[in-house]
Amino acid sequence: MPRVTACRLLGAAAAATLLLASCTPPLPGPGGGAPAAAPAPHVKWTPPPEAPAPVAPAAPVIPPELAERIQRLTMGDVVDLALRGNPATAQAWANARAAAAAYGASKSAYYPTLDGDVSGTRIKTAATSGRVAVIQTVYGPSATLSWLLWDFGGRSGAIESARQALLAADWTHNATIADVVLQAQVAFFNYIATGALLTAQRASVKDAQANLDAAEARRQVGAATIADVLQARTALSQAQLSLDTLEGSRLTARGALAVSLGLNANVPYDVDSVRSLRPIAAVSDSVEAIINRAVRERPDLAAARADAAAAQARIREIRGSRLPSITATGTAGYTDVVNRGSAGTSYNIGLGLAIPLFNGFGREYSQKQAEYLADAAVAQQRSLEQQVTYQVFSAYYALQTATRRVQTSNDLVASAAQSTEVALARYKAGVGTVLDLLAAQGALASARSQVVQSRLAWYISLAQLAHDAGALDPKGGTDLRLSPDTVQSIPQETIPQR
Repeated sequence: MPRVTACRLLGAAAAATLLLASCTPPLPGPGGGAPAAAPAPHVKWTPPPEAPAPVAPAAPVIPPELAERIQRLTMGDVVDLALRGNPATAQAWANARAAAAAYGASKSAYYPTLDGDVSGTRIKTAATSGRVAVIQTVYGPSATLSWLLWDFGGRSGAIESARQALLAADWTHNATIADVVLQAQVAFFNYIATGALLTAQRASVKDAQANLDAAEARRQVGAATIADVLQARTALSQAQLSLDTLEGSRLTARGALAVSLGLNANVPYDVDSVRSLRPIAAVSDSVEAIINRAVRERPDLAAARADAAAAQARIREIRGSRLPSITATGTAGYTDVVNRGSAGTSYNIGLGLAIPLFNGFGREYSQKQAEYLADAAVAQQRSLEQQVTYQVFSAYYALQTATRRVQTSNDLVASAAQSTEVALARYKAGVGTVLDLLAAQGALASARSQVVQSRLAWYISLAQLAHDAGALDPKGGTDLRLSPDTVQSIPQETIPQR
């Protein structure tokens, strides 16, 4: 080929290459002719025709033993459903099992490693210098053994680190269970409280209707003006508006409880509050005793201690990697050359001493890192101990305050009910004003609400204290000691319970 023609061809190829390189390829799409993305920010993207249709999630499975009483679930049933359906418990359980598998894998360092191999080789040599071509087939199995006999704590440090990690994962699982139980209890108490508030508000609506009837009766006989009727009617409308709001809040609380149980919000269910609520009483254990128990038994604090111990074991593991180790090795094999009559076994046994000399100070820095991480883990443990102490201290006195509030609210609703009766009697007799009647009725409605709120605060405070003390069992119960003298209950007719 002439030189000029070759140069032209090379130039054309270079130009074509530059042209292709200057072109920007289109963005790849997901297939099916669908674009890679929307053509503009304000344009909706169109999926490919073969895009799979969204699959509806499977409905939660309700255990048969609970399905029979789904309309009267107790606290134990609610906690049971929450622990089964909450993904947090499943995740913590899987992490614990993974840590157990990692611990089992680390213990394999105590055993020898044995590997087998089977190889086959087909060899053909070339015929050169008067030598004929040779074809050979060589095959044979072999086994290799390696066993770490002794080191300066690196192996035991790694195994101890894995063991402590397993303990931490198990304690974390227990802490997750306690958290889920607390969440289920709070949702349970909130649902019951909204139902009690709804019942109390219905009583307030009934009282407001009675006030309106009294005002209209007095107006018919000329003892009251239209202003009294309008004020009473306004109070009735306000009470009815609050009732409508509480009905929506109760449905919302019902859905929140269902979700905390791992159920759909529209699942038909209800709870049995009579069997689930324990009598209100003051805690008899001292705050010091509960704090000591929490420091001793809190699962998250135990997990922090295990993490600190794992960090200390990690130091031993890295320190051992800087020191000599003794390893035994061995190899055994069988080799056969086909059609040559040449076959036999071979083996070798060795004992080696490995002495780490220098790797750019990498091992030294790794040990320093492990030591600092261990210091950080110990500091984290101490910080958590302080938090646990404060949490128990705060929850303990919150429970004491809630107990006193229950007693005070009981007295308040009793006096407010009597005041309302007196105000209504005075108004009907013509010696009281409608403003006095409405003020008394409003105070009674507020007292009813405070009774419910104070009881809700007591139940939540007890659950929180049991959780913070590490005394909350997987069934929602606790062995915290309460005084035998319960707080006097409010009259049944004052605020009907569900």
